[in-house]
Amino acid sequence: MSCLGWAFDLFDLFILLYVAPILATVFFDSSRQMLSLAAVYGAFTATLIMRPVGGYLFGRYSDRHGRKKTLVMASIGVGVSTALMGTIPTYQSIGIAAPMLFLLLRLVQGVYMGGMVAATHTLGTESIGPKHRGLASGIICGGGSGIGKLFASLIYVLVSAVIPAAAFTAWGWRIMFFSGLASSLLGLFVFTRLQESPLWVALATQHRAEPTKQQNRASALRGGFVGITVGCVLLTLAGGGLSYLTSGYLPTFLKIVNHVPHTTLGLILSASAVCVSLTSVASGALTDRIGRRRAMLIYGLISLVSIPLLYLGLTHAQGIGAIAFYTVALSSIGTFCYAPLVIVLNERFPTEIRSSGTAISWNVGFAIGGSMPTLVSLLASEVGALPMTLAVVSALVSLVYLAVVFLMPETKGAMDESSVPVASKHTFATSGRI
Repeated sequence: MSCLGWAFDLFDLFILLYVAPILATVFFDSSRQMLSLAAVYGAFTATLIMRPVGGYLFGRYSDRHGRKKTLVMASIGVGVSTALMGTIPTYQSIGIAAPMLFLLLRLVQGVYMGGMVAATHTLGTESIGPKHRGLASGIICGGGSGIGKLFASLIYVLVSAVIPAAAFTAWGWRIMFFSGLASSLLGLFVFTRLQESPLWVALATQHRAEPTKQQNRASALRGGFVGITVGCVLLTLAGGGLSYLTSGYLPTFLKIVNHVPHTTLGLILSASAVCVSLTSVASGALTDRIGRRRAMLIYGLISLVSIPLLYLGLTHAQGIGAIAFYTVALSSIGTFCYAPLVIVLNERFPTEIRSSGTAISWNVGFAIGGSMPTLVSLLASEVGALPMTLAVVSALVSLVYLAVVFLMPETKGAMDESSVPVASKHTFATSGRI
């Protein structure tokens, strides 16, 4: 169920990525293609910037009142704000008010998306046995991403197949945003039937029995947990950045570099989403067998070598089969580093502050790492410069990921320790590592 929660969240996020080139002409001045495209990704980044705010607010609420209530509230907010984006008039109709309204709704959406992280990323891992938590991370994090991407891809294929290209550019893209409300309603139906996290229930029972302990609550932003939070932010920045540099940027890359038609693009991305889900589950499960740190070092090395080479190869790919191969390979490798993040973040914080600590780390990391598509669009002076820019940026981000994982202690089994926060047990400064 946590996997579906994250899938519904990312479904609303991927909708924008799939129609970004169209939005660049609909909501912004289209006289300069790369600048208007960067503006769309800038609005995307605005959502990421607001996610730490939502993560902090909803994370504190989740730690005090439960993961389930938080999930329901955040799901409604994400769906409604996404659907409202489909009602905004064009730049040609209302001028500068169009991008301003778009930006406002992206900011609101960001707050609720931060709340989704606070609930989904703790509820699932707290509700499963210790032997399979890495697997759960792959299912929630990467599997949810793949399912969300698949849902968005299928909607994109359906809408673009039914509506002619000119009409899709004129008004059909709005249906993509309206579908966000449907995903929210479906999520509401599912989430109200969830069981609350057993670890949170046990902690809440303990607090009711000993109410004086609630007066000295720990915080992810105070004391010995500050170092943990900083390390988790850096890890999420790099792992999430690699995901956005692959799965996040490929819809735009295939459209403006390879000139793939709408329907074909949707089919390729759908196949890619399926492979991402399978790869995520496998990479998460591997951390249960060989440890989080060792597996993540392997993933970082693979990303460092292969992602730059694959992007350069995709540029010269001829034929749909070759383009599909490069797309699937890039998306799958991009999720290697991303899939284990959920469990590693959860294992760095005790139950009392796990939701807020995980949400703050995840959302701040993604606020920076998720801005990579915007950075790439700004650094590439023209479309022809995109492949090399992506190759260089992805290599640098892979190096950051490797450095953080190398300095990080092994976290497997940490959630089995006492849920009472003891900073000395959880600090990043363990055996000389961050």
